Parts: sequence; structure tokens; C-alpha cells
Amino acid sequence: MSQTVENSAIKVSGVMPEVTWPTPQIVILLVLAALLYTHILASLVGDWATDPNYSHGFIVLPCCVWIVWRERKRIAAQVLKPSWMGLAIIVGALAMLVLGVLGAELFLSRTSFIVLLAGLIVQFRGWRFFRAVLLPWAILFLAVPLPAIIFNQVALPLQFEASRLASGMLALLGVPVLRQGNVIVLPSLTLDVVEACSGLRSLVSLITLAVLYGYFFERRNSIRTLLVLAAVPIAVLANGVRIMGTGLLGQYWSPEKAEGFFHTFTGVLIFFVSVALLVGFHAFLSWISNRWFSRRQQCA
Repeated sequence: MSQTVENSAIKVSGVMPEVTWPTPQIVILLVLAALLYTHILASLVGDWATDPNYSHGFIVLPCCVWIVWRERKRIAAQVLKPSWMGLAIIVGALAMLVLGVLGAELFLSRTSFIVLLAGLIVQFRGWRFFRAVLLPWAILFLAVPLPAIIFNQVALPLQFEASRLASGMLALLGVPVLRQGNVIVLPSLTLDVVEACSGLRSLVSLITLAVLYGYFFERRNSIRTLLVLAAVPIAVLANGVRIMGTGLLGQYWSPEKAEGFFHTFTGVLIFFVSVALLVGFHAFLSWISNRWFSRRQQCA
């Protein structure tokens, strides 16, 4: 009798039993997605392979899959409440795809696939399920190259800032230096800080790494946010140091040594230094947070 009452209560409250996607739906959706996005996703992978600014895209996708796998129990425990709002998101994603294809805007067409994933999740799993996978879904945007107009608006100020930092550090070291815009003139050579030396490549990679590092090694959202924010000045400072080192090599060793292998090697070395600074900043934040928490406990 009590079991009958409980079952009636469940029906009245409107709680739906857990549902799964029917196999035909999965097949149809996969086929449609393949038809719509195969060429677009193939070109995206091609950019990862040819554009050093976005080579971290090969790391983003496996990390997102790993996050979902790591959180699989929490995700599976979510109450499934499919929402028709997902259909509106799907329509919006398809509209983005049409605009991107007609306007030859790769960013729109590529991000429309990520938006489409969100619409499908909301449509068949609901908002709670989507919130459970929000982090890996949002990280996918970091693997999509920025539109050229935004890229140029970001790269140019970074070029000037890197030039200013490098020339300032060279002057502090006693090296005669003259800066004209993004051109640094030394007695032995002239450094032209071009777009490739703007530091945008290391900036995007370091921000992506900060997001992933914060997820795997920090539970507090406030510190995770600070880590991502700190990635920006760390990357800019590190790039300035790299250009300064190039200037020192050219000035006191040989202008030819400042290019080629040594220039590439210093770029890799400085990136690892940036990662070390990010880890050190995290340790500092944890130390400050732990001290503050212990003092609050003592006062209480």
C-alpha cells in the first residue's frame, strides 16, 4: 500500500524517470552533424596543424573529454529534464552556420558547432545536465581561432607593449636603445617586433593552460579566476623578456645568433618559464588563502 502511495506521489510531482536517447535519434543526429560540419571541422584541424597560434587545439579536445570522463559520476547523477529551449538554441546555431558560410566567416561557422552541442544537450538532457558539462563545453571555444579583425586588434597593442617592455629592460641593463613604434634600434642590429613576436601565441596557449591547470589542481573558483587573469601579464612580461634576450644576443654575441635556432629555443624556454611563474603564483595564492583561513579559525 505504501509503495502504491509513493508511486502516486512521484506521478503527481511530475518527476520523470531517467530516459536515454533512442538509437535511431543518435544515428540521425550524427549523420546530420557529419554532413553539416565535416568540412568545417576538417579545416579547423588544418589550422591547428599549420597555425602556431592555435596548435594547442590538439590538447583542448582530449582535455575536455578527460574532464567529462573524470566527472562522469556527477554528470550521470543529474536529473534529466529535457527542455524545448534546446530547439531554439539549435535553430540559432544553424543560423550562425548559414551566416558563417555565406559570409565566409570561419569563426561563426566553427563556433556554431559548439553552440549546436549545447542545444542538443539542453534539448535531450536539460539545463541541469548542461550546467554539469559547462566547463568542458566552454573550453572548446579556446580551440577556435579568433576572427582576423579581432586578432589584429589584439596583436598590434601586444606588439607595442612587447617593444616597450623589451626596450625598457635593455636600457636598464645599460644597452643603448632607441624605440620607434614596434622597432627597437640597437648599435649592432635592429629588432622589428612583428606580429609573430607579439606574444599572442604564448598568451592564448597560457590562458588555455591556466584554465586546465586551475581545473585539475584547484577547487576554489576565485583562485581559478585569478590564475586565468594572471596568465595575461605573465605572458606579456615573458614575451618582453624574450625580445630583450634576443637583443642581448645580437648586441653582445652576433646578430645572426639572435635568429634561427636560438630565437626558437628562447621562445620555448620562456614559455616554460611562464608556466613555472603561473604555478608559483598559484602556490602563493594558496599560501595566502590558507593563512587567511587559519587566522579566521583562530579568531573564531
